[in-house]
Amino acid sequence: MHVQEWLDTVPAAAVYAVVALVIGLESLGIPLPGEIILVSAALLSSQHGGIDPLVLGACASAGAVIGDSIGYAIGRKGGRPLLAWLGRKFPKHFSEGHVATAERSFQKWGMWAVFFGRFVALLRIFAGPLAGVLRMQYWKFLIANVLGGIVWAGGTTAVIYYVGVVAEDWLKRFSWLGLVVAVLIGIASMLIVKRRASKAQQTPEPVTAGE
Repeated sequence: MHVQEWLDTVPAAAVYAVVALVIGLESLGIPLPGEIILVSAALLSSQHGGIDPLVLGACASAGAVIGDSIGYAIGRKGGRPLLAWLGRKFPKHFSEGHVATAERSFQKWGMWAVFFGRFVALLRIFAGPLAGVLRMQYWKFLIANVLGGIVWAGGTTAVIYYVGVVAEDWLKRFSWLGLVVAVLIGIASMLIVKRRASKAQQTPEPVTAGE
């Protein structure tokens, strides 16, 4: 069933909970379509008076921050064996090439990798656990995590909600457009990461905890 149509069948409180839960699990390191759920819910809020976009953005931000923090704690405790286990469970997302690319990003950019990783589909899954594995100082991680989560979740909600309000009649007929755009962005991000991952596999570099 269409994601937005399904969300329209459940109470507003359930929409908030689903958005927070899915984004939280994705941020924790489980490959889930958090961005698609958020875009769908934001579009729905522009057409559904019972869903408050401010509450939705707050729930999405909370899910992102809490999920990343839990992922950080798990990564710090589990270490590199955790990445190996995730690679076996989710080979398409946690392949050696993808992990190498993410590690290189963390080594080069530190806190900025956590912040901007929120806007890239695959790095959004990696950020929390990998920061823990690399033992980034928690206060640095927390600042980047909170800022990135609020800007990404709150900004996405605000933009999609505004688009829905100013073009409500058009979006009622083509409400799938927001999802198509989100999917295309996700695919483009994945292709970029895969390309970088293949280069990383060809030219592996030693990685240190750095931050």
